Amino acid sequence: MSVQFEDTTSNLSDTLQHVATTLQPEHKVSLRTLLHLMGEQGMLLFCLFLTVPFLLPVSIPGVSTVFGVAIVLIGVGVMLNRIPWLPKVVLERTVEAAHLIPALQKASHALSRVERLIRPRWLMLTHGATVNRFNGFMLIFAGLLLMAPFGLVPFSNTLPALAILGLAIGILQRDGLLVILGHLMVLATVIYFGVLAAGLVLAGQGLHSLIGS
Repeated sequence: MSVQFEDTTSNLSDTLQHVATTLQPEHKVSLRTLLHLMGEQGMLLFCLFLTVPFLLPVSIPGVSTVFGVAIVLIGVGVMLNRIPWLPKVVLERTVEAAHLIPALQKASHALSRVERLIRPRWLMLTHGATVNRFNGFMLIFAGLLLMAPFGLVPFSNTLPALAILGLAIGILQRDGLLVILGHLMVLATVIYFGVLAAGLVLAGQGLHSLIGS
């Protein structure tokens, strides 16, 4: 199914608040239902949710692989301008609405405090098929970086998560500045991982020399 990323008519905080007030606390809710309630913003809002566990210096091992795959699939959807395929087992996974509603309300409140700084600008970075494909590719790349085997290294998950946040919010709100910041965070992640890899190589060479001598 094709999907057009048009300018949104409501703030992200309003969308989250709408979902929170629609849910019934005594019921369970599936991801499929959440995506439906979020409407045109659903995919990228879900992408934002997936980054939350990684906004700490060290993330829980193993989670980055599962969430990273979902982010990569959403990036494919952005790049191809189509609703991304998500596994049925993920779409049908349910959570207690009573637990989800407070989280949605807190997230809505937090977003409402910073949304005044987010606005449509530098629109050439958020419009057009070629731009969407490039932004989608960068979202995929950031998701792959999130899955890199450096989970126990400080900031190894935080940097790509911040890149994903910038790209997702920038695309949703047509804020080219945030898109650029997302691209820069991807670059920062690549440089950081390069330094880590070089350090591992040098450490390995030093250990080999020590053992060899």
